Amino acid sequence: MSRTPTWKPHTVHGSQSGHARTELPDSVFAFPEQRKEPLTDAAHVRTALARFDQVGDVDDRARDLAWANIRAAAEHYGVEVAEDDWQDLGRTPHTDNPAH
Repeated sequence: MSRTPTWKPHTVHGSQSGHARTELPDSVFAFPEQRKEPLTDAAHVRTALARFDQVGDVDDRARDLAWANIRAAAEHYGVEVAEDDWQDLGRTPHTDNPAH
């Protein structure tokens, strides 16, 4: 299910500005209602992708929105996302030499 992203870029965050995570707007989180997985730069987008399946206490509706937000942030920050849908995460190796 495709959702319209709620993510918006936010250039001032955390350790770089002295602003606490609690001061970030909901619009920078992959999971805005739960305020989980901030998407404030390319590194955070990659982290959100890697940890997507570790986020607990969220339903598929929240995951659909988070996926749309991650995709929007990835496009903004130039992060390549190989998967088309969040259910595809972990199914395709991300390296040419995957462990077997």
